[in-house]
Amino acid sequence: MSFSELLWAYLLVLLLAAVPFLEGYAVAPLAIIAGLATVPVFVLGVIGNVVTVALVIVFVNKIKEWRTKKKKETEEKAESKRSIRAQKIWTKYGLPGLAMIGPLFVGSHVTAFMSVSLGGTKKKALIWMTASITIWTVVFVILAHLGIDLLGHQEDGLSNRFFN
Repeated sequence: MSFSELLWAYLLVLLLAAVPFLEGYAVAPLAIIAGLATVPVFVLGVIGNVVTVALVIVFVNKIKEWRTKKKKETEEKAESKRSIRAQKIWTKYGLPGLAMIGPLFVGSHVTAFMSVSLGGTKKKALIWMTASITIWTVVFVILAHLGIDLLGHQEDGLSNRFFN
């Protein structure tokens, strides 16, 4: 792979990790399976995901205003299943629980929005969401790496696979 192709591949990891519902913890393992080096993919996946989650947290009030306006236009009567699920997790486990569990069910962007909407401070929501994204990305990157080893790529060696 040429340098420009490699650069484009890593840039694509960063951009796709920033997309809501694709998430860094989903994009990073796919990039590793595609043959990209583990450490840079992990770092770019986390950065891409955290940056857009931080934007959601910073602009949560504008997003709430937009949603309220949209609800008035459509006259939505029932709460969404995602909102109900997030409220249950919030009630039972608080901000740390929602931040750690939410991304697996509703995505990190919706979880970040709900974390602040349900009463968490922006600073704590950002800290917990960053921790959650990092932890889940580590878990899925390790699983992808182990899965590749199970598929017969052990001869690459652990250090070669992580730092190539």
